[in-house]
Amino acid sequence: MSSVDLERRYRRLLAVYPWEHRRVYEDEMLAVLLAGARPGQRRPGAADVRNLVGAGLRARLRVGARGFTEPSWADAATVTGLLVAAVLLALASRALLDQLVRAPSLPQGFSPSGPDLVDWLRVAGWAGVCAAVLLGWRWLAAGLAWAGVLGWGAFVAPQTGDNPTYVVDTLPQFALAVVAAAALTVPAPRRRAIALLGVRRLLALVLAPAAMVALLVTNRVTSPTFDFVGEVSYQVFYDLEASTGLVLWLYVAGLAAAVSAMVIAVATLTPEVRRRVVVMLLPVAALDLLIDSALAGWATSTMNMGHAIPLVPTQWAMLVLVAPVTFLAGALLVRRREETLRMVALGRNADREQPMGQ
Repeated sequence: MSSVDLERRYRRLLAVYPWEHRRVYEDEMLAVLLAGARPGQRRPGAADVRNLVGAGLRARLRVGARGFTEPSWADAATVTGLLVAAVLLALASRALLDQLVRAPSLPQGFSPSGPDLVDWLRVAGWAGVCAAVLLGWRWLAAGLAWAGVLGWGAFVAPQTGDNPTYVVDTLPQFALAVVAAAALTVPAPRRRAIALLGVRRLLALVLAPAAMVALLVTNRVTSPTFDFVGEVSYQVFYDLEASTGLVLWLYVAGLAAAVSAMVIAVATLTPEVRRRVVVMLLPVAALDLLIDSALAGWATSTMNMGHAIPLVPTQWAMLVLVAPVTFLAGALLVRRREETLRMVALGRNADREQPMGQ
């Protein structure tokens, strides 16, 4: 009975190894482990546990690393890098225009302070990234994107102690910059973005964010004014303001059309590339969801208290770990999904090739 228990426990340890490795070597490894066991031994020794778990994890890392070298990952990185750079360019442009153009809804005497050097550098930097990707200068695009990441660290990170709310609010944009820089660092053929996307999808990914900025800025400069005495009729939907409901919903329809164009451009890619683009963007969505949900109480308390409330180590750990954990989980799910589809396809082919009556 002890040998049965020992064998069962060894099999549980061997589950750490990738399935491909176990299919070939599991029986042989199990025989060697059982042959080296002491008489009456019922549990694996500490040395065996340490060696098996360590070797199994290393084998899984090697298999996972090979998976990231697939051409579909490089293609997805190309699309993701351009898409995220275009979105970051749009965000930087809107912030710049908000500082340049005064909204009529602001009271008299209140006006934007004007853009500073950082605002101009953000726009120039992400515009340079987009241009470099389209021209095929991938390493220049990656270098500019990493410069943006480092710039965030230089200007925002020092405010962690004095203004943690601002740091946390900018984390999603920082995560987008990291995603863009990492994606553009992946080697790919020259001008792969144009060849992969085609003209229509390329225009959708580049122009849709610009169209959204144009709509938002137009709405801001045409928002109802409150500078005179009397009742003012206006409609509000989130940050959008308009004098009538029809105008408001025209703005909403325009923004929805721009978002739909970007979604359709990604959705019409091959399934392998489309899945990986989603996996690369999921960490940013997970981080944003964490900030809006788990840290909502902290943000409200900080606002009401009137002074900075430091984040505890557990909260910082969640902010740091949520993005990489989400990416790794997504990559694992994609791999399992495609492995399942491959096995199903192999089974169907085998059924077709099997002679009738057998």
